[in-house]
Amino acid sequence: MASCGGRGGECHQSRCQRSEEDGGAEEEMRERVASLSVACDLPTSSATGDGALDRCTKCGETVAAAAPRAINGLCAACFRAYLFGKFKLAVTANAMISPTDNVLVAFSGDPASRVALQFVHEMQRLSLKNWDASKSQALPVFGVGVAFIDESAISICPLHETNKVIAQIRSIVSTLSPAHKELHIAPLENICSMSSTDGRIRLNELLDSVTDATGKEDFMKYLRMLTLQKIALDNGYSKLLLGSCTSTIACHVISATVKGQGYSLPGDVQYVDARWEVPVVLPLRDCTAEELSKLCHLDGLELLQLVKRPSNSINSLVSSFVARLRDENPSRERTIVRTAEKLRPFCFNKFVENTYHEFVPSRLRCKFQNINNSETALSEVLCPLCGSPLSEPEVQSLRNIQEKTPTLVENFTAHCCQSCSFQILPMGAESLQQFYTVLPQSVTVRVTGGTSDHSQLRELIGDCLLVDDDDDDDDDDDDDGT
Repeated sequence: MASCGGRGGECHQSRCQRSEEDGGAEEEMRERVASLSVACDLPTSSATGDGALDRCTKCGETVAAAAPRAINGLCAACFRAYLFGKFKLAVTANAMISPTDNVLVAFSGDPASRVALQFVHEMQRLSLKNWDASKSQALPVFGVGVAFIDESAISICPLHETNKVIAQIRSIVSTLSPAHKELHIAPLENICSMSSTDGRIRLNELLDSVTDATGKEDFMKYLRMLTLQKIALDNGYSKLLLGSCTSTIACHVISATVKGQGYSLPGDVQYVDARWEVPVVLPLRDCTAEELSKLCHLDGLELLQLVKRPSNSINSLVSSFVARLRDENPSRERTIVRTAEKLRPFCFNKFVENTYHEFVPSRLRCKFQNINNSETALSEVLCPLCGSPLSEPEVQSLRNIQEKTPTLVENFTAHCCQSCSFQILPMGAESLQQFYTVLPQSVTVRVTGGTSDHSQLRELIGDCLLVDDDDDDDDDDDDDGT
């Protein structure tokens, strides 16, 4: 009988029994996932002539002819538990979701976002079951919402196809019960203007001003993030969950290196990204796109098919390159991501300690941190377009320009990273002025009074801030007066 990764290393049952509700320590979970990973790499010596496996290398269960075929030596049940184990480990080990959280899941209809939504639903269902069984019911159950961005304003897909996709999304979300999940469908043009007609005009004007194919793709990605952030802020969500997987991150690592974004790259490949007003979490970072697609096929999870515009950008070229690497050796995607993990992350790649850390077990409280000004002085200056932290030379260049009393457009341009300046910002003073005029307010406010340079804002309002010594003096004066 093959090992199931439980205590003792052997399974004496006819079917491997793994209770998803068992919440072991972080080390136990890592050992279980590691044992499953080893099982996935075992040779399939019991394969039949047509490629189907006779026996699962994990639980030893015989695979019937009519049952789903085993994957990498695992039966369908063990393979699903393997992926859910990695998802749950990422969530618990990095303190991604607390009982008081309200999580917004970004849903696009691809296998990664579909599995992310399904796994979050299962975690919520198990938490709700435990809450019902608890006598004290002291800890609440985290909430879940779903967000879909309607890009029909710039899509080549016919309107009736888009409406059909939206109807499918409503059907998918309605089947995820118990626990109601609010569905938010936001047109992409709403980030430019709440008026549908004006928003479409401004959005198309923005995209037309970006002539570089790679820059246009990246800019659309930033607009999607801003739209998701707006949905989360307007509806009281505390976390934004994305379905970025190993394959997606591996492509980003190479493309970011090619585009000169090496300095900010460490901040994009971590489990947690708290640079945004609503922190972003990536619980599927350790799962490949191939694994997620297979799970959707096995579980019959409905996917959405959207027609995408053909592209000749650096991003599409890198995707083709990584796909060829994967065909030659499937482990190369993981190798790319593990290599990027060795880069030193930024301070915003951990959650800031706040009130809800009390709900987290003590062994996980190291995932929180207290941030002081000295630790974040450099990374406080973020690019207003992509949110990337500026490197030290870029910060020095920004300070030199600010000493010359620049205009609003010049100040905004100085705050942009070199990659955005080269690929997104249009050439020419008039084109740049027009581009700045139609930018969403959520972008320009980062420079004029938002979060792009908190140190400059503190200097401006420093005279208006109360100091403890001043308060003490006022108290003394009051005492003397009485």
